[in-house]
Amino acid sequence: MQIEVGNLGFDALAFGEPDGELVLLLHGFPQSAHSWRLVWPGLVEHGYRVVAPDQRGYSPSARPLDVSAYAMPELVGDVLGMLDALGASRVHLVGHDWGAAVAWQVAARHPDRVHTLTAVSVPHPVAFTEALASDEDQRQRSQYMRLFQVEGKAEEVLLRDDRSGLRTFFGGAEASADVERYLADMNEPGRLTACLNWYRAASRSSVEDFPAVTVPTLHVWSDGDLALGRTAAEATASHVDGPYRFAELPGVSHWIPEEAPDQLVALLLEHLRQRPAA
Repeated sequence: MQIEVGNLGFDALAFGEPDGELVLLLHGFPQSAHSWRLVWPGLVEHGYRVVAPDQRGYSPSARPLDVSAYAMPELVGDVLGMLDALGASRVHLVGHDWGAAVAWQVAARHPDRVHTLTAVSVPHPVAFTEALASDEDQRQRSQYMRLFQVEGKAEEVLLRDDRSGLRTFFGGAEASADVERYLADMNEPGRLTACLNWYRAASRSSVEDFPAVTVPTLHVWSDGDLALGRTAAEATASHVDGPYRFAELPGVSHWIPEEAPDQLVALLLEHLRQRPAA
């Protein structure tokens, strides 16, 4: 299906009965809705309506040119617009990687639209910002972001030698992540630059005056994640006021939805039964 939000059209995959509770799955870099292919069947089997969009920059009809178009308020607006277009007053929001970063923002700033939040891999934005400032381990893990923010240079490095830089980004996860599918997607004109614009538009202002997260929240982190360390993952609990669970997956890499889908689905099915406080 395609979801129309303003003048943008988001390609999306939709499964389940239309009257089921909506679960919106938000992917990260450099993937697509395809990354959830092993997760949505387990949710649909339990009666949920599942929609997985290709996000801004990943959908050809939602690919503005200006870097500023990828700022966090725009990304949050996309999610709210999708909910309106889908006729959903509330949603179970699940995000991985950049999708989790957006999901944190939506849940914190618009709790009236969210039944539950599940953040896969990425910790609370303030916990991550604090870890960048104080934890040398996290600073080292995040060095790649500096490259991604350099227009032209990042594209050159990632695409050289038949996209070997992008392939390396998956850190040996080829057995579980559908790497060649994601690399082929980057052949679309302008797609890689648009996806990198998420990093280039990132600003510390997005964590200023960050509201307390009050909706039931599940944070799923894996100790084999090369990009996101333990410090921010464990500190996330102090930034959530609502019901909270931290689930650590040992021996799993960053690519949790593809590497550990059964474990993730089991966690989700338990979590989605919760409801926000009245």
